[in-house]
Amino acid sequence: MDTQDQDCVGRWDGLGSRDASSRDAAMEHIRQEVMRRVEDIGPIPASLAPSPLASASAPNNDLNEMLARLLMLSKRCPFEDVRERCVWILQSVQDLGVRIPRPLGNGPSRFIPEKEILQVSKVDARTQTIFEDAFAALGRLDNISLVMGFHPQYLESFLRTQHYLLQMDGPLSLHYRHYIGIMAAARHQCSYLVNLHVNDFLQVGGDHKWLNGLDGAPQKLQHLGELNKILAHRPWLLTKEHIEHLLKAEEHSWSLAELIHAVVLLTHYHSLASFTFGCGITPEIHCDGGHTFRPPSLSQYCVCDIANGNDCVHVSVQEVSGEVEVLMERMKQLQECRDEEEASQEEMATRFEREKTESMLVVTAEDEECVPSRDVSRHFEDPSYGYKDFSRRGEHVPTFRVQDYSWEDHGFSLVNRLYPDVGQMLDEKFQMAYNLTYNTMAMHKDVDTSMLRRAIWNYIHCMFGIRYDDYDYGEINQLLDRSFKIYIKTMVCSPEKTTKRMYESFWRQFQHSEKVHVNLLLMEARMQAELLYALRAITRYMT
Repeated sequence: MDTQDQDCVGRWDGLGSRDASSRDAAMEHIRQEVMRRVEDIGPIPASLAPSPLASASAPNNDLNEMLARLLMLSKRCPFEDVRERCVWILQSVQDLGVRIPRPLGNGPSRFIPEKEILQVSKVDARTQTIFEDAFAALGRLDNISLVMGFHPQYLESFLRTQHYLLQMDGPLSLHYRHYIGIMAAARHQCSYLVNLHVNDFLQVGGDHKWLNGLDGAPQKLQHLGELNKILAHRPWLLTKEHIEHLLKAEEHSWSLAELIHAVVLLTHYHSLASFTFGCGITPEIHCDGGHTFRPPSLSQYCVCDIANGNDCVHVSVQEVSGEVEVLMERMKQLQECRDEEEASQEEMATRFEREKTESMLVVTAEDEECVPSRDVSRHFEDPSYGYKDFSRRGEHVPTFRVQDYSWEDHGFSLVNRLYPDVGQMLDEKFQMAYNLTYNTMAMHKDVDTSMLRRAIWNYIHCMFGIRYDDYDYGEINQLLDRSFKIYIKTMVCSPEKTTKRMYESFWRQFQHSEKVHVNLLLMEARMQAELLYALRAITRYMT
């Protein structure tokens, strides 16, 4: 990165300062830089204005990128003074006859109406502080954070953990961390996360050549490809031999501490890809697909939305009325059964095996095949390897008993020993998602939802073969209906196939904030399941 580029990055970074005068100075530098580039274009004849800057010349591309970033800041920056100044600069540029960008799409999510998602200009003091911290750390307030903003307590824990993994002291260099994020997100064809981390990778000095494909990256990262693949799709196949291969690869070997850091990053981004698809997260305003320089067309209805099944699903009130009450009644009956009788250990084991087998047969989505684009698939190997392949061939998922190896008794301490503080942060994040409750279900208040939350968490772990001896898996079929199971299975195992129709078809009387809460549970349960298999393999290697 040359001096001028570093200087420019520094100015954007200055917008995250808590000090208003520092932000003002940074904005003034950016304004001058934008106006200098506008002047470089030369006078624009009135007959041609406004210019779309469609040519591929470098100054125009640089200016387009700056204008797109200003557009993003005008909508997403948590500091009001920066938002207002960005609007003013964009207007000034437009007044000079240069076409400015406009956002594409309707907010951070394709599934949730923008008016229901927190607006950066209308948040409480606590959420404002969380948003400001996130913006200061990343130079953006991304769409994932805005959707997670339904649950500020969780968002705070999530951002603290992610910041530590990506930016604080740790075994791996910064560019390795972002590249591993790219590899993990690409496994699920999550172009949203891939694009974010490509930008971050380059910003911390990453080598452009690595982005041409995994074969352009160092051997050490290439060796991580197999672990990435198995963890993402069939973590029960991970063995201590896979770990040994990485730790004893001569000059390309990983240290134990580096490997723990890499495993946490891989599992973090596999599960975050699930959340991204499960909430229909849209591209960031300043990224490809988030803005356009074209004027708005007469019809704002996007043909691709219709083709992708993203048109609104109209469901009659009669069709869904009583759904919540039925679920609440089942929870009450199950509680009464628990109090009256307890199944034998043999019966509990049988119920688990039955539920595990049934979960393998749940079909994830209507469309058979998702072909990854070259842009995404170049970041990983063996694109045909996925969750669906094994279940159709009748392969068996072995049972992993939590009593033999658990996060609380084994995984937590191993992570904390090799990557200090991270075990604690992950534990807080797991607990936050699992225990989060507002004691509500749709329009009902003062409801104990712990039984439902446990059923969701344990169903996900059951799909990965993980069994809790003290849980009656017969409860799952009582509490999770077929459409919900299809949504869970798709989002956890093949998230790239999640559609708006699937999101709308489960829990139709529930609020969007409750569905986002479900997605947080799915994300964290998936991450913990992958971690358990990886950490058990590492423990077996060490002993």
